[in-house]
Amino acid sequence: MYNTGKTTYQYGVHMNWDPITKPAEIAEKRLLEAIIEGAFPIGSHLPGERDLAAQLGVTRPTLREALQRLARDGWLDIQQGKSTRVRDYWREGSLAILAGLAQDATHSPPKFVADLLEIRTLVVPASVRQAIQNSPAEIEALLKGSPALEDTATAFTRFDWCLQLRCTQLATNPIFRLLFNSFEQIYTLMGEIYFSSDVCRRHSDAYYRALQDCLGDPQAAETLTRRILAESQDLWNDLHGGSS
Repeated sequence: MYNTGKTTYQYGVHMNWDPITKPAEIAEKRLLEAIIEGAFPIGSHLPGERDLAAQLGVTRPTLREALQRLARDGWLDIQQGKSTRVRDYWREGSLAILAGLAQDATHSPPKFVADLLEIRTLVVPASVRQAIQNSPAEIEALLKGSPALEDTATAFTRFDWCLQLRCTQLATNPIFRLLFNSFEQIYTLMGEIYFSSDVCRRHSDAYYRALQDCLGDPQAAETLTRRILAESQDLWNDLHGGSS
């Protein structure tokens, strides 16, 4: 054991400290929100270093660190002797851009959720098929827990996320995992809205039961999942009055 003068700790014990928020992380988050919201639109140039640092309330070295992070992820173009430019991230971006957009649904473009659901409809059916091909017993064990689900939006959201994420982890294609690993936050926000509807909960409950009947036929599981996700996308649009 050792004493810091305030608290005594024992070697080997993991302490659950809250992470220390760094100024560069705050600056990065604020700049990212400004880019996504259109305060700094694609093709525009950021203010000079001195002005931007003052606006953010950080030092210039801290600002440079934040800018370098955003440039690394594909949001900004930094060239010596030129103003920092917001890149056309929809055309030039990568998975890092997708992850950044998914981290905060409140600042994402209006059509982003609809586009994300479309991608899910393309990716998840194949991951379900591969997961059942590779580990049918594990998928069966997961699905057996669905009848005991508490009939709440939170319970269904968590179960649905765990099932789809686990399928991507068990799938043969590792790209599925990369696509899903960063989506938990936006998925949780969407799920709480989607599963607040009794119709949506019953729809997914029927899917979990039907999927158990497809464990011996991976192709049938893929076909079922594709249909269910397409129907889920329609239900989501209905919740928003047909808007994206």
